[in-house]
Amino acid sequence: MKKILLIMAIVGFSSQAYAGNIFENLFRFKGVKPVMNDLYNDSCSECHYAYFPGLLPKRSWEKLMLPDALEDHFGENAELDEEDRVEVLKFLVDNAADTSFYKRSTKIVRSIPEDVTPLRITEVPYIKRKHKDLPDKYVKNNPKVKSLINCNACHRAIDKGIFDDDTILIPNYGYWSEIGD
Repeated sequence: MKKILLIMAIVGFSSQAYAGNIFENLFRFKGVKPVMNDLYNDSCSECHYAYFPGLLPKRSWEKLMLPDALEDHFGENAELDEEDRVEVLKFLVDNAADTSFYKRSTKIVRSIPEDVTPLRITEVPYIKRKHKDLPDKYVKNNPKVKSLINCNACHRAIDKGIFDDDTILIPNYGYWSEIGD
């Protein structure tokens, strides 16, 4: 009888641990969580695409949203009044890659060493790896793209948080899945 109870206990605990992994994967979604905040969108989309928070970890957003960092945000003054800055920061931190169940966000976080705080999405190892083989003609020398920071130029389902290869349409060249390079 003791052996049966011991076996049941072992099976019960191991199946709970296994079930945790199953449920975690069941509730992980593809891509990046497509969330938006009106204040964030209005403030940031004046100069660039309002990137989803799930593209960077909390520590990156916290550093980017410091008052001094906003004074010189990649060469631009992006200052916000304190109340707005705090609201935007909360939105970014609450939805950052390291708080997300979305698969792409999880891959992004796993690619960043703990002692590194990327300030640009293009500095994220996962993003760099995904774009490393792109010829200049598709990005730098393409007048409709110009830079990797112009994500929405090619990623046609970006507003849904989807970055799959079959949704990439490179201006002047066609769908990524059909290009013969």
